[in-house]
Amino acid sequence: MSRRIGYTDDELEAVPEGANLGLGCGNPVAIASLKEGETVLDLGSGAGFDCFLAANKVGRNGKVIGVDMTPEMIEKARQNAEKGKYENVEFRLGEIENIPAADNSADIVISNCVINLSPDKKRVFQEAYRVLKPGGRFMISDIVLTRDLPSTVKESVEAYVGCVAGAIKRDEYLRAIRQAGFRKVQTIDETPFPIEYIGNDPTAKEIIEKSELRRDEIEDLANSILSIKICRTKIADNK
Repeated sequence: MSRRIGYTDDELEAVPEGANLGLGCGNPVAIASLKEGETVLDLGSGAGFDCFLAANKVGRNGKVIGVDMTPEMIEKARQNAEKGKYENVEFRLGEIENIPAADNSADIVISNCVINLSPDKKRVFQEAYRVLKPGGRFMISDIVLTRDLPSTVKESVEAYVGCVAGAIKRDEYLRAIRQAGFRKVQTIDETPFPIEYIGNDPTAKEIIEKSELRRDEIEDLANSILSIKICRTKIADNK
């Protein structure tokens, strides 16, 4: 799964065992052009996978901050950091709608298939804008839609956990980013993200079985779900 969404074998082998949970919909670190000494903020850091990849790029003079809302994940990520001897990584308990970080403190904000789960995406984008330094980069991978989901899928708890039901339409998503203060939002890449690969396979199969959709409806649904990579720089004069 991780290889399909953009991670290389070297990246998969470079992090502590247990950091990669096999989730996500892209590789935000690969598009972030991270530099030595930069400060990276990861929204929805989970067990720390992307944080550790980022830490390897920004080096000892850089810093990586992972934010997650679940104490269990924070504890797991901290254990992984200790296991991997990452001294330039820290994990903070908090919600991405209220990021526990100071204004203008991050060079880069990244996120991997987490913002779509937030009930208040506009607030997340506003918070990302707040914590970024002028000239800082906002680079994320996420799931968006080209049309509304069938009610049988949208109301499914499993679908929500699998990053599907929380997703919104592409245009609405991009508009919310612009409304947060970002301008000239750039879509680096967008590809259909087959429903059987969203989240973990067993979960996706359960969604399909419960939805009672015909095969052609399932294929159409899969094509309406996009994996999208977005980047934007916070311009000091907001132009």
